[in-house]
Amino acid sequence: MRLCISLVLFSFVLCASADMLLVQSGRFLLDAAKGAADMYRAYRDMREANYKGADKYFHARGNYEAARRGPGGAWAAKVISDAREKWQSDVSGRGAEDTRADQEANEWGRNGGDPNRYRPAGLPSKY
Repeated sequence: MRLCISLVLFSFVLCASADMLLVQSGRFLLDAAKGAADMYRAYRDMREANYKGADKYFHARGNYEAARRGPGGAWAAKVISDAREKWQSDVSGRGAEDTRADQEANEWGRNGGDPNRYRPAGLPSKY
């Protein structure tokens, strides 16, 4: 009888743990989706602003906003940033120095650094 009761209690604990894992996984995925949306919004704003020298600011801002969502957002920001920089260095021919500087801005924002560090003078306050 004790073994039976122990097994029942163990299965309750196991189910509760599985539910928490499911909730955490769902939260991670939701944060990742919202982080990807933050990255897209920063990219869209960069294209709209079309402001010389503002590239690094938008890199930092997108990563900063995505990472504030939590681990899922930070993961999405890293994946998107790395993929973009790989494409940029392989296809666009902008060079290793530009890629390095972009990745520095990406990491700065992702680690909670103020994106305004890269904000160029004269960029409209809308951004």
